[in-house]
Amino acid sequence: MKAFTDQRDRNTPDELWFLEHPDVFTLGQAGKPEHVLNPGSIPLLQTDRGGQVTWHGPGQTVGYLLFDIARMGIGARELVTRIEQAIVSYLATLDIEAAPRADAPGVYVGAAKIASLGLRIRHGRSYHGLSLNRDVDMGVFQRINPCGHIGQPMTSLAVLGADPGRPAVEAGLQQALCERFAFDNVTAAGLPDWYTGTPANIPQETSAP
Repeated sequence: MKAFTDQRDRNTPDELWFLEHPDVFTLGQAGKPEHVLNPGSIPLLQTDRGGQVTWHGPGQTVGYLLFDIARMGIGARELVTRIEQAIVSYLATLDIEAAPRADAPGVYVGAAKIASLGLRIRHGRSYHGLSLNRDVDMGVFQRINPCGHIGQPMTSLAVLGADPGRPAVEAGLQQALCERFAFDNVTAAGLPDWYTGTPANIPQETSAP
């Protein structure tokens, strides 16, 4: 992400990467270690995104948004709003009523958080992005104060009885994000040379404004 962001120019198409991490806790730039309660054997990594501590791992879809927001003519707040709206729109296709919160970025079903956001903007370009809980071990969130909020309840598509599987989730999020950001020329970039995992049916996507 950093290399792509640093090397791109004003003509570089925006990219949207979908992936699934191995177990890891990550701290944002201003993350407070006291929000990591019991990491156990799960690695804890410092990152340069915004926000506090979160978890990534099996059963969670991560989307990295490598967008030139200066070229789009939007700022950080609008970027966050559009991402949240895209997730809410996608969840609505699964008959899940969700909403953002003014006091805490992300998307919630009632009081429970189902999607988290953590972004970095450098030279008018964004990287990092979103995570959506599909079918995860919910106990992992008891090891942290999710996003720095003590006692924050968490949920997932599986808990809500609405997990269509990784490929369908990635395809649905891609469509919702492309609609919100007005991408009308989307091409599949394929898997990178370093990828050694088992690919989902939906490859990495490259989006042009």
